[in-house]
Amino acid sequence: MADGTHIEWTDATWNPITGCSVVSPGCTNCYAMKLAGTRLKHTASRNGLTSPSKAGPVWNGEVRLNEEWLRQPLEWKRPRMIFVCAHGDLFAENVPDEWIDRVFAVMAVASRHTFQVLTKRPDRMLAYLSNQPLARRRWENIIQGELGRHTISPPVILPNVWAGVSAEDQSRADERIPLLLQTPAAVRWISIEPMLGGIDLLKATGGTLWMGGQRGCGGTHRHNGQQGEVIHDRLHETDPTLPHHHHDERCGKGIDWVVLGGESGPKARPMHPSWAQSIRDQCQQADVPFFFKQWGAWKPVPWKLDRDKDETDAEYVERSERECSTFAISQSGYLIEMDHKPWSWARVLPAPASHHSVKQVGKKAAGRLLDGIVHDAFPKIERTV
Repeated sequence: MADGTHIEWTDATWNPITGCSVVSPGCTNCYAMKLAGTRLKHTASRNGLTSPSKAGPVWNGEVRLNEEWLRQPLEWKRPRMIFVCAHGDLFAENVPDEWIDRVFAVMAVASRHTFQVLTKRPDRMLAYLSNQPLARRRWENIIQGELGRHTISPPVILPNVWAGVSAEDQSRADERIPLLLQTPAAVRWISIEPMLGGIDLLKATGGTLWMGGQRGCGGTHRHNGQQGEVIHDRLHETDPTLPHHHHDERCGKGIDWVVLGGESGPKARPMHPSWAQSIRDQCQQADVPFFFKQWGAWKPVPWKLDRDKDETDAEYVERSERECSTFAISQSGYLIEMDHKPWSWARVLPAPASHHSVKQVGKKAAGRLLDGIVHDAFPKIERTV
């Protein structure tokens, strides 16, 4: 836990609960999992949370409540954004509801802060937050008892808590985002990190458009009438007795914020630039704030360099080796290594249409410019001090 962090989209991390389990491909190179099984494995907050494997330490499902950190946000006076359970998952399978209640009670009292909750278990988050009146009573009991704040009565939906899900590819997006959109929350957001494949956020899985003109609408509008009739001032070109969208104020909120990043670390998987560009364009189309966190360990590089007029063979080879790569990633996410150098005659032909050259240079060198621009938009909020 730290008051200050290198994570670009937040101000601080808070780890009242640590520990997790592997549930999808995005977990493979989890930095928190590796730390818990190496440098931090003898600390009280991490000891016993991972098991050794041929691939390195792996979460074993054990979780831990860190009492000494639970009230930390109450001590931070300056309002800030706080990433909740950066080294775990608040809604992990083995986390008791009683622990979650205590975390939410602290978040309710520390209303000057904005808490960014991120989970890979939207089903449990939905179940927990859907029973708001009961949960609110439990929070209130903790606030007035354990925390000793007798004048605070939390609202049903905490305005300073953002509910988010991780979705590294289309399969996980299809699985998790519809559940997120059903979750009662002031702000709903998604983290596409590490991005492992292209994702369509403007789709309507389950009859629900995730972003755009009918954001969050469940398609439950029905009317008596026939195709071609004007009902409620709208021409119905399809059968009005079937579920349909009105594209108006009756359509609820959808995704409020999108964070995207490539994977970092020595075993990182590269990200095709078109995947990130597509998400940026979809967010712009739907007027949803977009935050590009990083390229990660790999960055896109030119397929072949144009040779300068006065450049010697040795200079051209050296510059090509430095700025280009023998690796390329396909639209489907496969990394290939070509059997020729970037300066060779074989590069006379253009790059394959579905592939883009990428080079492993490390997170810092790769940077966070997408087509030369920093994208660091946030949802517009008003903090309570």
